[in-house]
Amino acid sequence: MNEQMGRMEKQLKEWGVKLDDLAAKAEKADNDAKANYYKQIDNLKAKYHAASSKLDEAKNGGFEKWEGFKTGVEHAWKDIEKAFRSLKD
Repeated sequence: MNEQMGRMEKQLKEWGVKLDDLAAKAEKADNDAKANYYKQIDNLKAKYHAASSKLDEAKNGGFEKWEGFKTGVEHAWKDIEKAFRSLKD
């Protein structure tokens, strides 16, 4: 459990950096592209915060509650991974 949470925390940090990079690109984009960037960034931020919140709940619940939180964490994880992949497309 701790190893899996460690990997998830590392991935969250990487996604945070990607969100910052996207925000920097949005600032440099023209007005039409900027609006699209911000819409995607807002969507990703919501998913990022949901995944982070689920992970925090799981960490605070301890090992005995991990199984109960695991499904919610995995769902939030898949959701944000899908959002990042669709952004690349």
